Amino acid sequence: MMLTIPDLLRPDEIRQIREALDQAAWIDGRETAGHIARQAKDNRQLSQDDPLAAKLSDFLLARLGESPRFMAAALPYKVVPPRFNRYEGGGSYGDHVDSAVMGVPGSAHKIRTDISATLFLSGPDDYEGGELVVEDTYGSHRVKLPAGQLVLYPGTSLHHVAPVTRGARLAAFFWIQSMVRDDGRRSLLLELDNAIQAVSRDLPGSPTPARLSGVYNNLLRQWAET
Repeated sequence: MMLTIPDLLRPDEIRQIREALDQAAWIDGRETAGHIARQAKDNRQLSQDDPLAAKLSDFLLARLGESPRFMAAALPYKVVPPRFNRYEGGGSYGDHVDSAVMGVPGSAHKIRTDISATLFLSGPDDYEGGELVVEDTYGSHRVKLPAGQLVLYPGTSLHHVAPVTRGARLAAFFWIQSMVRDDGRRSLLLELDNAIQAVSRDLPGSPTPARLSGVYNNLLRQWAET
């Protein structure tokens, strides 16, 4: 399942983050890549030890926790703290699949990467190229969202970032270990959650939402891993 979450950030928040990142000390992104990924990766990132990265990461984690859409779609159990990258001057990231398990910096914790996420911090008019291209069973999907919008897609997906030929593409990226490992089951639960919300809105006072909610929670009880 690929899902876009609009307006995760307000315009003033995007502006403040952009201003901070414009003054950041960027490093070669290949320093954080494994042996195979290093050959395909051409971008810059904030060091995970950078105080600015930690500050912005904590802010975004709080925002994610306040997003009902994100919580319903991802059913997050653990989240790798967001990281930040910059593509410009032809920079790109070739085809790859994200590592199945990621460590959390500064701890011994490991997180299974069920869901990959990219939060766009540059608007589509700020740069040319730079699309996130995700391959799945339904074909190739090119994603280039307005600043402040988030895309979620299965961590199992082959994907790449197209070369940025003008301007700079700024983004945050991270991974989620979901309470429900299987993408198909997460999709069903999201559809059921959407139906519950719609029936609650369209049929106030109906007992149906409570019954559907019982089905939802019993499915989650069967499928959740914590």
